[in-house]
Amino acid sequence: MPSGMVIKSTGSWYMVSADDGQVVACRLRGRFRMEGIRTTNPLAVGDRVDFEPEPGKDTAIVTHIHPRTNVIIRKATRLSSAAHIIAANLDYLMLIATIAQPRTSTGFIDRFLATAEAYHIPAVIIFNKTDLIGSENSELLYELSKIYDSAGYPVLKVSANTGANLEQLGQFLKGKLVLFSGHSGVGKTALINRLIPGANLRTGEISDKHQKGKHTTTFAEAIALPEGGWIVDTPGIKEFGLYDLEKETLAQRFPEMRRLMHQCRFANCTHLHEPGCAVKQAVEDGTLAATRYQNYLNMMLNDYSNDN
Repeated sequence: MPSGMVIKSTGSWYMVSADDGQVVACRLRGRFRMEGIRTTNPLAVGDRVDFEPEPGKDTAIVTHIHPRTNVIIRKATRLSSAAHIIAANLDYLMLIATIAQPRTSTGFIDRFLATAEAYHIPAVIIFNKTDLIGSENSELLYELSKIYDSAGYPVLKVSANTGANLEQLGQFLKGKLVLFSGHSGVGKTALINRLIPGANLRTGEISDKHQKGKHTTTFAEAIALPEGGWIVDTPGIKEFGLYDLEKETLAQRFPEMRRLMHQCRFANCTHLHEPGCAVKQAVEDGTLAATRYQNYLNMMLNDYSNDN
């Protein structure tokens, strides 16, 4: 039976890149429930599937969804208990961020990184639009790069406009399935157009009033790289709600905190109020970034505020 990878999902139809190189429009017959997760989408870009051509048509029916190695998930909406699977079977998560026009908050970055850690997906932080950074923001870029590098994340500083450091970025992409994500307006689509000549994806403008990007990507889509591999382009995300991350293990999703936990006086330390906490001591000493710790506190207090 033919097999392939889902490269685009529109909700009802799925474009599958078959192993023989053809692209086939497929649909689901009946309902699939994956891994007991309540999701808004049974299939996601990156899923491996088997399919059966429909007689007399150029379409096919998905008959089997292969087990996933990982997924990147977020809450479907703030009030929903369901999840939305952004992509599956990823080799890297590339979080595209900007210092200005628009500015990406560290809270958003850390929520995304915590989710990547929970699902064991290596993450890389890409600071785009470095050509637009003035002297007032250059120090901020330096400090953020230092914070995330110290935490253990590769940090790249690039410009889709000038092409700066895109060769370095390309080294991460060869032969890999990589997700590009971030706020609207950070330049995901512009980067892809530079990396994949001929992609000609539509880029948006930045609202002068709110300094926020306009959505240009409607559905997640995997785009083939010239030298092998795929980039998954995603719609811009305004917020990133944590899904299925346990309160008791949230600190483990921060690598620099994880490295200190065994030094805490109490094995079940939450790093909030306990005495003898190595994490809090590291913040006081300046060896653990205060912004990362504050974002951890925000997640603990806001995302789990309704826990019993």
